[in-house]
Amino acid sequence: MTTTDTAAVATTPVRRRARADADGPTDIRRYQPLARAGLITALAVLAVLWLTPLVWALLTSLKHEADTTTVPLEVVPDRGFTLQAYVSVLANGNLVTWFVNSTVVAVVATVLTVALSAAAAYGFSRTRFRGRNALFALTVAGIMVPPQILIVPLYRQMLALGLADTYAGIILPQLVVPAMVFILKKFFDAIPHELEEAARMDGAGSLRIFLQIVLPLSRSILAAVAIFVFIHAWNNFLWPFIITSDPGLMTLPVGLVQVQSAFGVRYAQVMASAILAGLPLIVVFMLFQRQIIRGVATTGLGGT
Repeated sequence: MTTTDTAAVATTPVRRRARADADGPTDIRRYQPLARAGLITALAVLAVLWLTPLVWALLTSLKHEADTTTVPLEVVPDRGFTLQAYVSVLANGNLVTWFVNSTVVAVVATVLTVALSAAAAYGFSRTRFRGRNALFALTVAGIMVPPQILIVPLYRQMLALGLADTYAGIILPQLVVPAMVFILKKFFDAIPHELEEAARMDGAGSLRIFLQIVLPLSRSILAAVAIFVFIHAWNNFLWPFIITSDPGLMTLPVGLVQVQSAFGVRYAQVMASAILAGLPLIVVFMLFQRQIIRGVATTGLGGT
């Protein structure tokens, strides 16, 4: 075998690999439209499955009460749609009172939870003290504790303090959220220490640094945490149901159960109440969807 033949044999695998590398991206690009179409189809199917119960609840709330139990079920009843269920719920029930109660509880719980969580997270992030790591680990371990386990001791504590059937009794047990402390602490860890050191050189104290430097730099994560806390407080059913018996202090999730038991099974009115109760959350999501998506995208990225 001559030198030329040896060189040709040696370079043949290289040429094949180069040809394969050149053809590879082309093959990938060839399947990209199919993959995109499959992804869009899957997302569309999931969206339809998610929206179907919501659309059915809306249609049911717009029907006459007699049309909600017809067999077979009718999507569009012969008598058409009506707003009578909404009028009955607003006129005869305590929906407005329950709406106000839910608003007060959700707003106050959100403000206090964000304030307490941010202060605790900043302390864990910047303060050095003995047992800090153990205390933070204990706080994080609180995420794994099911809230149902704490119902009995919390209820006995609220009774001992005389806070049953009060706004304070509903709000106070909801203020401690270990997950929010963990999220904010990880975010505070990523803030450069040089900013605080420069502020200390100018005579700023820890409280001023926290309020005027750290919190303004954390507006995005604070907004995301506030939205998560608000949604949880608005939808919370178990604790308000246990701690309140006065209809004038019930929140919307608890009040909806009372609507069903008071009117029997009147599906149009129950669905109308549920639609009205869910409207504030829809408005919150539409107004702050960027913050929600940003919060979901960043909460799991510790130190980033």
